[in-house]
Amino acid sequence: MTSPAPAAPHWVQMVLSVLGILGGGTGLAAIATVVVQRGKFKADAADTLTEAALTLVQPLQTRITQLEGEALNARSELNVLREQVNQLQFLVRILNRTLDRWRAAIRAPDATLRKVRATVAETDRSTEDR
Repeated sequence: MTSPAPAAPHWVQMVLSVLGILGGGTGLAAIATVVVQRGKFKADAADTLTEAALTLVQPLQTRITQLEGEALNARSELNVLREQVNQLQFLVRILNRTLDRWRAAIRAPDATLRKVRATVAETDRSTEDR
């Protein structure tokens, strides 16, 4: 009596079936082609990614250059405007002092039209000296 052959595990049967299908030549050739050209696929993918990155980066670099120029112009204009503000603040302080002197001359207990006119004329002379 012969005992029946032990059954192979299911996964072994699957592997053998796949190898049988691929063993027809076409499947093995396809696998060999993929393995051989794997490096070429990677190089092509790297080239594609590099080209895409450069396409995106170039406009950004151009825009950054433009924005840096605009920022430089804005800083220059800001400096000019700050100087103008400083000059105007100085002038406002002078005019406030002048106004205070005139008010004091007008409100003085011994104020006369002649004294007020003299105070204004004195202010005019000191302004012309500047």
